Amino acid sequence: MREALGWTTTIAAVDMLSLSAHLPEIELDPGETVVQEGGPSGAIWVLVSGALRVRKGDVTVNTITLPGALVGEMSVLLGTDHGATVEATVPSRLRRADDGPALLTRDPAITKLVAVGLAERLNYVTTYLADLKLQYGDTPGLSMVSDVLSELAQRQGPAARPGSARDPEPEY
Repeated sequence: MREALGWTTTIAAVDMLSLSAHLPEIELDPGETVVQEGGPSGAIWVLVSGALRVRKGDVTVNTITLPGALVGEMSVLLGTDHGATVEATVPSRLRRADDGPALLTRDPAITKLVAVGLAERLNYVTTYLADLKLQYGDTPGLSMVSDVLSELAQRQGPAARPGSARDPEPEY
């Protein structure tokens, strides 16, 4: 599955670079912030080159290095503040659409790429959680995987919000 995810994502990223060529570019030095967790949303960023670290609090949850990858699209779509901090780890170049909602409204090709990217990520996470449940479902601390999978399957509408309802200090 990982190869299929990477192939599709790579194709979408190349398309995103092409479709975003009209957007202004900025250069970031290592340590400079693209978006701040809890900060207001609105812009959508496209990585042209470099590397970005995604942090929730003090925990690094992802590294973005694929040219054409997006930042800020989830908070724009959900109409929420940013759920993570994204910062450059090496000199990086990004394109910025200041009005993310307008970009998505006026360009259906970009909107479709955003939807496909989010669907791929959701599919990957759901598959990963199912594997965890299969392998470790009875392990203390991981028994909540069934609840997470159920919640993902039932989720409808705009009730999504960043964060977690889990116990921040579980006993395991």
